[in-house]
Amino acid sequence: MAETGTDESETLEDPEELDDETLERRRIALGEVRQFGDPVLKSKASAVTEFGPDLEREAERMIGLMQGALGIGLAATQLGLMRRMLVFQAGPDSEPQAIVNPEVEWTSEQLITAEEGCLSLANVLVDVERPLHARITAVDLGGSPILLEASGLEARVLQHEIDHLDGILILDRTEREQRRGALRALRSGEHFDPSMLDAGGDEPERE
Repeated sequence: MAETGTDESETLEDPEELDDETLERRRIALGEVRQFGDPVLKSKASAVTEFGPDLEREAERMIGLMQGALGIGLAATQLGLMRRMLVFQAGPDSEPQAIVNPEVEWTSEQLITAEEGCLSLANVLVDVERPLHARITAVDLGGSPILLEASGLEARVLQHEIDHLDGILILDRTEREQRRGALRALRSGEHFDPSMLDAGGDEPERE
């Protein structure tokens, strides 16, 4: 069964409501994130086989950039690092976490559709249908196995970031008309969200 949810984008706050200092930190952080059109975003990451201080430093940097960009998830491939690692923080009161070599072991039959954004797709939101619950297997930064039972926003974020590690973007998960509208916006540097489609589902409205 599919349900319609609220906006669950990769961005934690509305940029229009931020002060200048926070906006500048966000701009600097986003400058490190690969943007749509970079071939690395369509490439599949390789499993991590070496663990140690270098991997831990990499994870710390990823968490810092995610938080600086006001994101709730970031995959290594978004920084041009072809390692199977991601970081996430599903909510302002949650602790940021890094996981390595994640795989989706199980997802629920219950689905929910919500708007998703992406730090690599500036100013674009599209509807994405995903399972409401997911079980993720991975290892921690020391290589020890971990199991995540996730629901709601956390499940969505994890599925979104694992998609990145497999070279899959939200544009690949949305319906055709939204994908077309989003691609036009990305090419022109404009904003797109599903509400911009007219009743016939053709061109996005332009002001």
